[in-house]
Amino acid sequence: MKKKIFAILMIIIFIGITICSSSAGNINIDEIYNVKNEVLIKSFFDRYITILMKFAHKPSVSACIIINDSIAWSNGYGYYDLENKKAATIDTLYLTASISKTITATALMQLYEQGFFDLDDDVNNYLPFSLRNPNHPEIPITYRMLLSHRSSLASDNSDRLCLSYLPGDPDIASYPNPWLKDYLTPGGSAYHSSVWSDNPPGEEYYYTNIGYSIIGYLVELISGKNFNDYCIENIFLPLEMYNTSFRLKDHNISNIAIPYFYQKGKYIANPHYGMIVLHPAASMRTSIEELSHFLIAHMNGGIYKNVRILNESTVDLMHTPHYQPNIRGGSYGLGWSIKEKIFRKKEIGHSGGWPGVHTQMIYRPHDKTAIIIFTNSYDSTQFSGPVVDLSFYLLINALFRMARRI
Repeated sequence: MKKKIFAILMIIIFIGITICSSSAGNINIDEIYNVKNEVLIKSFFDRYITILMKFAHKPSVSACIIINDSIAWSNGYGYYDLENKKAATIDTLYLTASISKTITATALMQLYEQGFFDLDDDVNNYLPFSLRNPNHPEIPITYRMLLSHRSSLASDNSDRLCLSYLPGDPDIASYPNPWLKDYLTPGGSAYHSSVWSDNPPGEEYYYTNIGYSIIGYLVELISGKNFNDYCIENIFLPLEMYNTSFRLKDHNISNIAIPYFYQKGKYIANPHYGMIVLHPAASMRTSIEELSHFLIAHMNGGIYKNVRILNESTVDLMHTPHYQPNIRGGSYGLGWSIKEKIFRKKEIGHSGGWPGVHTQMIYRPHDKTAIIIFTNSYDSTQFSGPVVDLSFYLLINALFRMARRI
């Protein structure tokens, strides 16, 4: 433990020294927020972000700061396609990974508003198979449990079952409900007991992607529409998110940030991929600009440019913890992560990490300030290391500190 603490302290000191005495000039984060000249502020800030990108091993970053109901600042850094030197902009498309869950939850809650179900109803009222934890078959699994990761689903088994991703764009025009049944029910051809925890539904927090696959399937069953088509019609088009989709084939691939791994000092390009079962949980691709419309709607009680996608009471419900806080002061609402730590203001949002993508979306209600950051390098199967993690955290912190000057 002492060695780990010492290593982290050395990293902090190293980054601090590098920032303050870079060969490109003296760069001190405090100077960025103290100088009066706006040109100097931008220059210092851009150089600081560029340095952090190198430590975080991010070939490109697209980011924005939102204040009240509009983007107050935005920029792109680096190349989203290194081979062809394509510069990142706020319109560059990125895979958002688990930020997708906020969209999926919003789709289901729109149907909740229409009276199709109550949050504590048994989801088996719509599913064509029985969803039950075999360790506790007497306890119904509810919409509230699925949305807040309390259903007692415990493992995605992504690697074993090729659940996560495939090169190209698998056909998801029809949702694979027979596969879900085989995966989730004892006796199914894809079933494994590790899918379920020993704890009863509603008792413990287990973050699972497959739970949001079930939510996407419920959206289809209740609405009678394909999940992606439902989201386009009821969320993306109303919010002017014209280039946003859960399907890879809906995009011009040349405009999508290439997913990279960073290994031995080099960025290794990976193919674009689609997801078969997990697309409601992690496959949405969009830009900083377009996702800001969705976030602004949630910041403003469900409204963007006078277009309402949710009632204000529903938004409040989604942004409220529904169970006891988890470790480290965090909790989960309905599709949204919530942090309420001592001496810190409430934060609402979601992060995303998937092969070749690392994203973050955070909203602070006390001053109606938010940030979105997209990057295209990450290996979710390996520990990224304290330097990378700290550098990414400093990127987020820099955006919020810059927001104070706007």
